[in-house]
Amino acid sequence: MYCAGLKPGRMLVVWDNHARPPTSEPRSPVKPNTLTIVSLLSIILLPFHVGGDVALGLDRGGSGLVFVVVPILLVVACGTLLLAERRSGHVIMFLGGFVALAMPIIHRNNGFTAVVAKSPGGLFFIWTLVALGVTGGLAMILSARGLWNLRSRKP
Repeated sequence: MYCAGLKPGRMLVVWDNHARPPTSEPRSPVKPNTLTIVSLLSIILLPFHVGGDVALGLDRGGSGLVFVVVPILLVVACGTLLLAERRSGHVIMFLGGFVALAMPIIHRNNGFTAVVAKSPGGLFFIWTLVALGVTGGLAMILSARGLWNLRSRKP
């Protein structure tokens, strides 16, 4: 191929993005930021859930709750945003997903009732329980896959 501006005898090499040789690293069909997005959704939903617990009288609330929930959310946020591509980040996101998945299981007897659903804010409380379960389970699956991919990349 000849291009204006090149000296005679030189060829212009055109790279085709689709003709690259395959890499030796295993590729995941899930985009790398999917796990981050799912973990952040769980981080956003958990305070709504805790607020619903207090508003509906399922928990006393108080400063003790703040000293438990805030550090847990801080650790999960650090694992999600600062350690996303590391093994420790995947482990933290797996454990955060486990906690999110546990919320609907913990509330199976007192959260999914007609009394809660008919109370003010009850529908949103039940919705956050279901959404926490879905995002938590998905975060566990994606972080387990990420851990497996990290394991298989090591020589």
